[in-house]
Amino acid sequence: MIAFLRGDFVLKTPALVHVEAGGVGYELQISLNTYSSIQDLDKGVLLTYLHIREDAHILYGFFDRAEKELFILLISVSGVGASTARMMLSSMRPEEITRAILQGNARQLESIKGIGKKSAERIILELRDKIGKSKVETNISSLIDNSLEQDALNALIALGIARPAAENAIRKVMNEGSQTYKVEDIIKKALKTL
Repeated sequence: MIAFLRGDFVLKTPALVHVEAGGVGYELQISLNTYSSIQDLDKGVLLTYLHIREDAHILYGFFDRAEKELFILLISVSGVGASTARMMLSSMRPEEITRAILQGNARQLESIKGIGKKSAERIILELRDKIGKSKVETNISSLIDNSLEQDALNALIALGIARPAAENAIRKVMNEGSQTYKVEDIIKKALKTL
């Protein structure tokens, strides 16, 4: 199993990315969430999931662990394939999907192309308990995009702050419930908590 790829983003489109790692070019299917996180990057790390079908081996790429974990949960639902799960992650952020499932909000899931009433209800029925019990790395109470948190974390680490301390500081800022949506504000508040 390929867990992740670190390399140069040779080609980026909203649906796929080519990553050159160790002289080999890998094609990864991605969601719009991942694309928006990597569109300004020339290289980086993408977590991967290898989906094996009878007629193809397809590699999916994810910018963060929460998106990958949710993708794996979604494809475990009867009738939800990898393409549908990617469509869901392109239409809504992982924390929005998680919140809709936990709150039983079938209408919100139905707003996604390819998800009908029965599919939405099945997703809620099969995943509500799994998501409630698992520690999916999304902050359900927050609408803030994980890429903002990741950008803030990278900036704090670049400033010389140890990763555990930086993660704790960002977690404190996010748990304050402030409506800060800019990376700069998250970084400033996190620095004040250190």
